[in-house]
Amino acid sequence: MGGDVAEFQTGTDDIPFYQPQGNEVALFEYAWRNQLPVLLKGPTGCGKTRFVEHMAARLGRPLYTVACHDDLTAADLVGRHLIGDGSTYWNDGPLTRAVREGAICYLDEVVEARKDTTVVLHPLSDDRRILPIERTGELLRAPPGFMLVVSYNPGYQNLLKGMKPSTRQRFVALRFDFPPPDRERDILVRETGVDAASAERLVALAASLRALKDHDLEESASTRLLVYTARLLRDGFDPLEACRAALIEPLSDDEPTVAALMDVVRAHLGE
Repeated sequence: MGGDVAEFQTGTDDIPFYQPQGNEVALFEYAWRNQLPVLLKGPTGCGKTRFVEHMAARLGRPLYTVACHDDLTAADLVGRHLIGDGSTYWNDGPLTRAVREGAICYLDEVVEARKDTTVVLHPLSDDRRILPIERTGELLRAPPGFMLVVSYNPGYQNLLKGMKPSTRQRFVALRFDFPPPDRERDILVRETGVDAASAERLVALAASLRALKDHDLEESASTRLLVYTARLLRDGFDPLEACRAALIEPLSDDEPTVAALMDVVRAHLGE
């Protein structure tokens, strides 16, 4: 299979932590009950994947997550014939398995996949809710529990990798962003066990990094990176080196940029 796929069986007794920012939980539940596909838009590391995991557990549905990339094809999603024991057999892809099981299928960064994937997504994301499998002649109708969820980062995509309006307008859309400071602090404390004062300093540092306009950064300091940094701090790692390794170095490979960002870190840490 050409994509990274995570299969996730869960129930309501094991719900991953997610801190709501608005009405996204209720809206997702309404969309699932009404058999509507959902599009999540927002920057890398702001909690989109955790939100889907949380909702799958909350709804008691299996979850198939596919990390989309340049080489991901429609066949990777739907399935293909394989050779084994001297004969060929059909092997379902994650999208087909999700349709058969009435699961949630989450395509992360869907615009990174090859364009032919839209051919199989379109009939699943309108009122037909069908998945034609040309190589086997099957026509699968999605059961009520099935849900298609896709995500992408509008700020990062270039003109060649944007989502076409004909595809985007098939989805109920939810816009995500980094949490407000108080909620981001609570997330760090809950996720890592770091003390509230350290979490507060990290959130303030992230706000300063996100506000920078004079550095050519493709991505902002994400909540995910703050969680990584907080885990190092919780276990007693040197604060300056924790910020360098888990927060600053992932943002840029340019040494002068890293040096400038570390100056911001030192100002916040008082070192």
